[in-house]
Amino acid sequence: MAGFINPVLKQFTDQQVRFAPPVRRLEQLGRAEKLLGEVDPARKYPYQFVCYRITEFRSDQHADLLIDGTDLAHDLTQMIGLLGRSVPAVPIETVPLPVVTQEQISRRWNVSTKTVSRWRERGLVGRRVLCNGRQQVAYVQPVVDRFLAANREWVERGGKFSHLSDDEREEILRRARRMARVAGGNLTEVARRIACRLGRSAEAVRYTIKNYDREHPALAMFPAVTGVLDAEMKQTIYSSYRRGIAVDTLAKRFQRTRTSVYRVINEVRAQRLLAQPLDYIPHPSFEDESRDAEFLGPMPMQEAYEARQREMRAPKDVPAELASLYEVPLLNKDQEQHLFRKMNYLKHKAAILRKKLCKGPEMELDPTRIRIHLLDEIEDLQNQSNRVKDQLINANMRLVVNIAKRHSAQTDNFFELLSDGNMSLIRAVEKFDFGRGFKFSTYASWAIMKNFARSIPDEKHRRERFLTGHEEVFEVRPDNRSDEHEVVATQERATHSVNRLLDYLEPREREIIRMRAGLDDHHKGMTLEEIGKEFGITKERVRQLHARSMKKLRTLAEKEDFEALS
Repeated sequence: MAGFINPVLKQFTDQQVRFAPPVRRLEQLGRAEKLLGEVDPARKYPYQFVCYRITEFRSDQHADLLIDGTDLAHDLTQMIGLLGRSVPAVPIETVPLPVVTQEQISRRWNVSTKTVSRWRERGLVGRRVLCNGRQQVAYVQPVVDRFLAANREWVERGGKFSHLSDDEREEILRRARRMARVAGGNLTEVARRIACRLGRSAEAVRYTIKNYDREHPALAMFPAVTGVLDAEMKQTIYSSYRRGIAVDTLAKRFQRTRTSVYRVINEVRAQRLLAQPLDYIPHPSFEDESRDAEFLGPMPMQEAYEARQREMRAPKDVPAELASLYEVPLLNKDQEQHLFRKMNYLKHKAAILRKKLCKGPEMELDPTRIRIHLLDEIEDLQNQSNRVKDQLINANMRLVVNIAKRHSAQTDNFFELLSDGNMSLIRAVEKFDFGRGFKFSTYASWAIMKNFARSIPDEKHRRERFLTGHEEVFEVRPDNRSDEHEVVATQERATHSVNRLLDYLEPREREIIRMRAGLDDHHKGMTLEEIGKEFGITKERVRQLHARSMKKLRTLAEKEDFEALS
């Protein structure tokens, strides 16, 4: 639609949009919508009457101005659009007049929701509302009734534009069913492909498929996936987005709109922000917002500090692992106070903004309160706070080295002691109350030494238990080492027993056993063929004699209970 027809109403609308509080604008929006439903195009309306109906204030200006009903309806439409865009979305239940959604209008007049959106360009103005946790456009019933009365023929014609023959409808559904089953894709993509092949509009095809799914939910080709996403699926969408996957791709994969995907991403992002610990030391001065620039400005003597940092070099006798610690200057008391105040003030501001995302005393996340600029601001404040914290830690790490050196004689690993001291320093930076006026090095030294007094004895105790455990193992474990004299004596006893057994055999049998086993020094385990050549017999005969001899020996060994051959 074109702009305002009456310049006085345009000026009046500009004043309300620019200067009226949001609550007043919401009230004026409802009154303007109600008045639009009552306007008679055949009448003329005084400007003062219009002003009173909208603001409930009787103006003395333009007392003689009369506005035609047609022009007033046109300008009220413009006014409602501007007022609606200038106020936040409100729950649909709080709208004072009956409200209908785009889906309801679509079903009633047999048109698509996109067609309803195009009607807004012809004067169907709506307002933003919250319905089931989602923001959408809705229309008050008086405005809808007036629009339909003024554009009935055009609306009915729009409802007929997608009328298809039964054969065309069946063909569309057949193709859509096959594509959904074989090729996949979402409803919009399938409708576009079918429209190209059949020469119909994509909107008509999409509406045909959508209407069929609505009437046959059990056989739906593209069932509505408007249910609540579970936490795991939301995390998957967020992780995929962080890995660089485009929102359009995620929308197709999860069969959601781009708006739904963005909503999920921001919700998970807000949940992660709220899950991060945000402990800080409060101070009464934080409530004075006029000191914001003072608290967040550079620390005293900032330029001199940076110049000194550029000139610093680590001493030659410092280990390479510690050289970087000596390239950061120490802070004076005023600089420490400023940085600690800045770090905690940034956390204080982030905590206030985080409360805007929550509802109730339990500080539960309210998805309707999530705003991208709010999340960006919270993250920026937390990142600034972490940078200040790192600066304080780096400037005081030499203090840990000095204290650790004094205790290094009590432990074997200096760098483990240093790492333990660094953890104490980090906790001290987080817990230091700058408002008491003490110097941080005093508090940090006490915290580090207190931790060393606890951790060093514990380490000694563990080390002693570790060593004692080894000694106990050595005492309990059996000694499997061999004794050379015992081995020789055992071999001699075995040889005597074998020779005593061999005395029971015949001479040839005894000799075959000795040759085969290599019991004599001049025979080293001869083969059956070599033994046969010695006795002038075949190899098979030697094998038979050897087997018979071994059987005799086993029988004798069992009778005599010889361990060597049993």
